[in-house]
Amino acid sequence: MAGSQVTSDGARGTGSIGAAPGYRPSATLPFAAEFRRQASRRRTQLALGFMVLLPLIILIAFQFDSGNDDDNGRGEFGSLIEFATTGGLNFTLFTIFVSASFLLVVVVALFCGDTVASEASWGSLRYLLAIPVPRARLLAVKLLVALAYSALALLLLAGTALLIGTLRYGWEPLRSTVAAQLEPGEGLLRLLAVLGYLAVVLLVVAGLAFLLSVTTDAALGAVGGAVLLWILSSILDQITALGALRAFLPTHYSTAWLGLLSTPVQTDDVVRGSISAISYATLFWGLAFWRFTRKDVVS
Repeated sequence: MAGSQVTSDGARGTGSIGAAPGYRPSATLPFAAEFRRQASRRRTQLALGFMVLLPLIILIAFQFDSGNDDDNGRGEFGSLIEFATTGGLNFTLFTIFVSASFLLVVVVALFCGDTVASEASWGSLRYLLAIPVPRARLLAVKLLVALAYSALALLLLAGTALLIGTLRYGWEPLRSTVAAQLEPGEGLLRLLAVLGYLAVVLLVVAGLAFLLSVTTDAALGAVGGAVLLWILSSILDQITALGALRAFLPTHYSTAWLGLLSTPVQTDDVVRGSISAISYATLFWGLAFWRFTRKDVVS
C-alpha cells in the first residue's frame, strides 16, 4: 500500500463538521455518475461485449458441428446439445447451463471485486473520499453499480441467446432432461425464474468479491480470490464424507435451478438456496462496510 492517510471524512465521521454551506452528503457521487464512469472502463465494455459474443460463438460452433450428430448424441452433454438446436428457448437454456458454473461467477466477481480495489491501486480512492464522499455512501453506490452491471451481464447473455436462437431455430417448446415439454409461453417464464434464481445465488460471489475488494488494493487478488473460494466450495460440496455439513456451503444449492424446469416444479431447494445465498451475501457485505468504515485509506 502506498501513500498516506489524507481522507477528511475519516473512518468514523461524516465530514459534516466544518463543511461548506449547502454541502449534502447524499448528493455526492450520484448513482448515474458512477454508472457512466464504470461504463467507460475497458473491463466493463469487454465483459458486457463477451456476454453478447458468447451465444454467437456457440451458435457458430453448432453450425460447424452440424454434421457430427453421432458424437453429439453421446452422453448427457450430447443430449443437451441436441435439445439446444431444437428452438430458441432450448438454445438459451444451453447457453445458461454452460455459463452458470464458471463464466458468470468470473463476471460477477470482476464487477464486484474490481470496483473498490482498482480505485485503491490507482491512488484515486483517497481523492474520492476527500471530495468528500462519506465512506458508507461511496461503498453503497459502488456496490449498487456493480450489482447493476452484473444483472445487465446476465440479461445480455440470456437475451442475446434467446434472440439469435429463436431466429435460427424458431420459437419452439422448451425441452430438457428433467421435465416434460413446455409450451413456449410457460417455457419463457421458467427461464426467467431460472435467471432470477441464478442472480440470487451469484449474490454470494458478489458479496465475497466486494469484501475482498475493500480488504486489498490488488483488484486481481479480489477477483481471483472470490473465484477460487467459489471453486473450493464447489469441490468440497462433492465430498460426500462431509455429510450434512455440505448444506452450509454457499455452492451446495447452486444447481437447484434445475428444479424450476421439472414437472412439477421443485422449489424446496430453491427456497433453501435463496435463503443461504442472501444470508452469505448480507454477512459479506456487512463485513465489507464494517471493515471499510474503520480502515485507514492510504491509497
